[in-house]
Amino acid sequence: MDISVVVPLFNEEESLPELTAWIDRVMQSHNLSYEVWLVDDGSTDNSWPVIQRLARENEHLRAVKFQRNYGKSPALNVGFRHANGDVIITMDADLQDSPDEIPALYRMITQDGYDVVSGWKKERKDPIGKTLPSKFFNFVTRKVSGIELHDFNCGLKSYRRNVIKSIEVYGDMHRHMPLLAKWAGFRNIGEKVVVHRERKYGYSKFGISRLITGFLDLLTLMFVGKFGKRPMHLFGTLGTVMFVIGFITALYIGGAKIYALTNNMPKTLVTDNPWFFISLTTMIMGTLLFVTGFLAELVARSNPDRNHYLVETVLDA
Repeated sequence: MDISVVVPLFNEEESLPELTAWIDRVMQSHNLSYEVWLVDDGSTDNSWPVIQRLARENEHLRAVKFQRNYGKSPALNVGFRHANGDVIITMDADLQDSPDEIPALYRMITQDGYDVVSGWKKERKDPIGKTLPSKFFNFVTRKVSGIELHDFNCGLKSYRRNVIKSIEVYGDMHRHMPLLAKWAGFRNIGEKVVVHRERKYGYSKFGISRLITGFLDLLTLMFVGKFGKRPMHLFGTLGTVMFVIGFITALYIGGAKIYALTNNMPKTLVTDNPWFFISLTTMIMGTLLFVTGFLAELVARSNPDRNHYLVETVLDA
């Protein structure tokens, strides 16, 4: 099968008939074999009855229904598990992503050799209250991750099959799929300018809170990617540095006290110096960080997947 289209959705009953018909026209006109996985993330409207009717009319449609709303990342993860295409394309169900982009996204994977292609909504049809925070978020993510993409949050993306079978999407990590792919060893990540259409039905299901959770997820990914299997390297290093700084400061304060006593200088208590408490607090924090790293290392070594690595090729004589 050439393409699997994975569409997470929540309360999109009005847009589904038009979306699925549009996808079918594009696939038929380019002679592409395909399947569409509609993942209903616990919709409270008539999305599921609409999906059932559409599936009876179109043999290419597949569907999964959650019992309740879990979020976009779990919906994508389930869709990825079921996808059978050589190229997997994700898109939103609100008709702001154009299915006309699918053939070009497919060719960039199969002909141009990309592992991941992310859409770039260069001319967005959203209010400035959404576009400005999004630009700031993309700038920070670009600098932190080292991936030169303009729009990490675009729902329209294409993946080589082995990419989505090698990564796990959870929480709200769908915003950082290119980074997940990079951590898994897929570094050929491209970008394509895509048309962003005005929302025709319904309303946006995401608020300003997604920016906060997006940054938190980015920090989580950076930590897990670098120190997930060796947490002691982070906590142990920070703890050792802080303890040494506190210890040296305490030695300096003690030396200054001895110098004052031996040279008949005015007598003061060590506790009168605020740096004494700063050095003491620093040593305690350093000790706690070191112990945290030690405990985290024990947990990491108890993980059954601690020696799980993605192998691309094996040459065995």
